[in-house]
Amino acid sequence: MILTDPEGVILSIEGDPRGLDAAASIQLTTGYNWNELRTGTNAIGTALMTGQAVQVHAAEHFCSGVREWTCTASIIRDPYDGQTLGAIDISGLKSTFSPHSLALVATTASRIESMLAKRELRFRYQLLEQSIARFTGSNDGIIICDRRGRPIKLNEQVNSALLAQNIKLDLNKSESLFALDLNQISNGHPTHKPEWLQADWIEPVINEGERIGTVLTIPSLARSKKSGVPYRQPSPHYPDKRPEVRGFNQIIGQSPLLKKAIEKAHLLAKTNVPVLIHGETGVGKENFVRGMHQVSDLETADNRPFIALNCGGLTPELLASELFGYCEGAFTGARKGGMIGKVEAANGGTLFLDEIGEMPLDLQPHFLRVLEEGEIYRIGENKPRNINFKLITATNRDLQEEVSEGHFRMDLYYRISVTSIHIPVLREIKEDIPLLVDYFLGTLQHKYGHGQKKITPEALRILDQYDWPGNIRELRNTIENMYLMSQTDDLLPADIPEQIISSIRKTPAPTSYAKPSPDTGLLQHSERISIEKALALHHGNMTSAAKYLGIAKSTLYMKIKKYGIETKIAQIRNDVM
Repeated sequence: MILTDPEGVILSIEGDPRGLDAAASIQLTTGYNWNELRTGTNAIGTALMTGQAVQVHAAEHFCSGVREWTCTASIIRDPYDGQTLGAIDISGLKSTFSPHSLALVATTASRIESMLAKRELRFRYQLLEQSIARFTGSNDGIIICDRRGRPIKLNEQVNSALLAQNIKLDLNKSESLFALDLNQISNGHPTHKPEWLQADWIEPVINEGERIGTVLTIPSLARSKKSGVPYRQPSPHYPDKRPEVRGFNQIIGQSPLLKKAIEKAHLLAKTNVPVLIHGETGVGKENFVRGMHQVSDLETADNRPFIALNCGGLTPELLASELFGYCEGAFTGARKGGMIGKVEAANGGTLFLDEIGEMPLDLQPHFLRVLEEGEIYRIGENKPRNINFKLITATNRDLQEEVSEGHFRMDLYYRISVTSIHIPVLREIKEDIPLLVDYFLGTLQHKYGHGQKKITPEALRILDQYDWPGNIRELRNTIENMYLMSQTDDLLPADIPEQIISSIRKTPAPTSYAKPSPDTGLLQHSERISIEKALALHHGNMTSAAKYLGIAKSTLYMKIKKYGIETKIAQIRNDVM
């Protein structure tokens, strides 16, 4: 059995002594290169060339000296990016030929890849566990990179920090941070470091004496050492020490839909029943949750814990340990002394689980038991711990549709949705855009110290034409971009990002929409307008419109029938034709 590198050079060979002697006679031994370009058709070289498992028998070999042999090889791929790491080969004299050798090398290669994947997962778990605390309370851009320099987690300030530092970096490209690849680092420092990367931005993450990754901190412009822009003191309108915003005062807006959602959240903050918050990505679900928690704290004159966890983007194993914690020695790589889970940490306070619809199906019954029994078992422990907390969950999915499709447990759905709150999307409350823009400009002046800026009415009118699929988060990032790139104290239409202008140009002209009838509520009227706009935008395509609205296609059909707008669809489709 032979192991090679990606070039076909033999790294290791094992076998019975007679077989090894015979292999040495044809240079089938450590150090020799069996690349197809050097030795012609052979199992190792051909497998590396084609990327597939292959068996080469006797006279099928190119070199006459190897035609007494049968060789079977399969490549080994990196489970992270699919790159070829090498090949595994079984070779023997042709009298030992077995058709099962092909299955054996394929299985062996698969097992090696599985072991590498588990090793990589363990490193990532340790890396996130040791560095995730740096994400809280920082205005700087934080990037956590794995051992290969690939970013695996970013905070929300990264894009603005890169923009402020005038750094052009595409974080979607795996090779973008190759300078932090541990293979490229000598004596703790990158051997080929780009000009923009400062040494004091790099913080190695060490676990048991071994470096497992890097935390890269991109300073915000206000404290940058190389920005070249002098820091300006905030104006008296925005004092340097801003008062702490408590409760729902952190939610900006005066629209009736938003006020109705806030009133409902204020009432539910006084109860201890589970609350499910519906809302698209970027509408500010966590602001509502923190508002509910803080209002409850103010009423009880208490300082109870607030624990938040996003269920999306985590493996089932990592999410389980984050939720329930573990004891010492529960698994390889477990922290000494164990770790308290988010559920236990929220005891006596509020637990907020964002993207609850992303929770793996296998994990849901365990969490349901916690809710029903009021006790938790850490991973690896047999002794329960009593807990009591207020549960608030949030999702941008239609959980009822997820239940009907078997992706979410019905009993857990009814357990977490005793009460619910719908947060309106920005396109439904565009009258709040001027207030939000003014608030964002104030916070940006305090953050960057560029002086007070204001937006022109012409720019506001253009922003009002955009549909804001990313909601308030997208609006905030857009205003930050305009604030940093503007060369004057006024934010002009020319400062609006090109992708927003292009999207507005592609949006079809609005059709006439029915005015609300006396017996139609404002919320239903807004819902009908949103559906009609979505249908017009997607030219009557029901599947695309439902995806755009964030609802199931069956739900869209039901609402179209409810509002009697079937003829509107036919009209839209006829206009397209």
